[in-house]
Amino acid sequence: MTDTRTDTAAPFRFDNSYARDLDGFYVPWKPAAAPQPELLYLNRPLAQELGLNAQALSGAAGAAVFSGNQVPDGAQPLAQAYAGHQFGGFSPQLGDGRALLLGEVIDRHGQRRDIAFKGSGRTPFSRGGDGKAAIGPMLREVLIGESMHALGIPTTRALAVAGTGEPVHRETPLPGAVLTRVAASHLRVGTFQFYAARGDEVRLRQLLDYTVARHDPDLIGAPDRALRLLQRVGERQAALIAQWMGVGFIHGVMNTDNMTLSGETIDYGPCAFMEAYDPQAVFSSIDHGGRYAFGNQPHIARWNLARLAETLVPLIDPEPERAVALATAVIDAFPGWFQTRWLAVHRAKLGLQAATPEDDEADTALLQAWLDLLHTQTVDFTLGWRRLADAAQGNDAALQPLFADPAPLAAWLSAWRERTARDDAAARSEAADRAPRMRAINPLVIARNHRVEEALDAASARHDMQPFERLLAALQRPFDDDGAQAAYAQPAPAELAERYQTFCGT
Repeated sequence: MTDTRTDTAAPFRFDNSYARDLDGFYVPWKPAAAPQPELLYLNRPLAQELGLNAQALSGAAGAAVFSGNQVPDGAQPLAQAYAGHQFGGFSPQLGDGRALLLGEVIDRHGQRRDIAFKGSGRTPFSRGGDGKAAIGPMLREVLIGESMHALGIPTTRALAVAGTGEPVHRETPLPGAVLTRVAASHLRVGTFQFYAARGDEVRLRQLLDYTVARHDPDLIGAPDRALRLLQRVGERQAALIAQWMGVGFIHGVMNTDNMTLSGETIDYGPCAFMEAYDPQAVFSSIDHGGRYAFGNQPHIARWNLARLAETLVPLIDPEPERAVALATAVIDAFPGWFQTRWLAVHRAKLGLQAATPEDDEADTALLQAWLDLLHTQTVDFTLGWRRLADAAQGNDAALQPLFADPAPLAAWLSAWRERTARDDAAARSEAADRAPRMRAINPLVIARNHRVEEALDAASARHDMQPFERLLAALQRPFDDDGAQAAYAQPAPAELAERYQTFCGT
């Protein structure tokens, strides 16, 4: 492709540390040309947060930039190298097979952010693929990412989606598109695995120092920075997975190349929000054994952390046995970090304020009893929690219809009210504040699978963006309860929910 860098009306202020500091960790590359670029979506608030002129990036100018036809001044497009365990099997070379890091900008809050393409064509890491993407999966990244952001969960975000005007051939021809994704970084467990698999300790140490400077600058120069980075990554992942599980989110493909060191959620391919509560819920069409089921997510996060630890052993201590012992202690601490975070998330969902350590066992039992109740009576996870907030105001009538057998619910509500009364008596909270607090953390609207599919089908099959735009608007207000939200709060028909599957979109 011809390099079409020209002056644009909306300059990006790039400062590309990855390209500058990690020479040899990537392949410089250019995006493929799009024959008929069309801007389908622009995240204006995010553009402004990044210091971009959203108005100047609208229309044809944005289509040229976000399709890859016009590489902005200062960008240094590159395909990053990484490896990864995919469903437990190790691939020593994966890399950006259909993605390109354009560069980095410093946003209005002083934070460094990656700007990257997804679906921009073949790279040296494409492994026989075409490097392209279809409109549906790219708009899916917008919907799920913006839903997660509105829910307060760390996530990569979509800046733009541009149609390319050419078909992408999968089972059937589909309209092509390019996603522009923003992330704290694209550093992954798999990035370290790439160099560990080659025994390249020099580059491992270089990558360690870059990662520390990027995400944990207080550790710069610390002699134990490799071990402490491992701990920081573990703590970030424990917090992230606890938040996922608090809203019923199933990532679906928690491979090591999809576990970020920043603690952000990345890759919204075969993911879904659970409807009827089931710890064994799986939606990914390729997860035949349930490896990435809802309830397995904390275990997989720990497994992935162990894979990161393996790459860091030579950097943790020159004595291998001591290094392994130190790393193992971090890995073994992960379940405790997760449990603490998980209980904190769900305790807030129950309307309880910060409690004493003596309350932990009883609160965990109370919570587990609630989850068991949701499971045995196949209650919608999101609505169950949301209607519990109504019960906090004494309105059990909104909650009861979700349960086929009212007796176990009544018994549990009695125990819950006894617990909240103790909370109030200890002056940890006030009863009148409980329901509003619960509604502020228990969403009414999630990205329900049938609504997502309706929006994507309209955009892909009929070039109708209105269902997408309406759903996106609802997802950006997940805690609001008004007429406009009501249609998006309802679960899918049971027969549809039972057979629903998601696909990776490649």
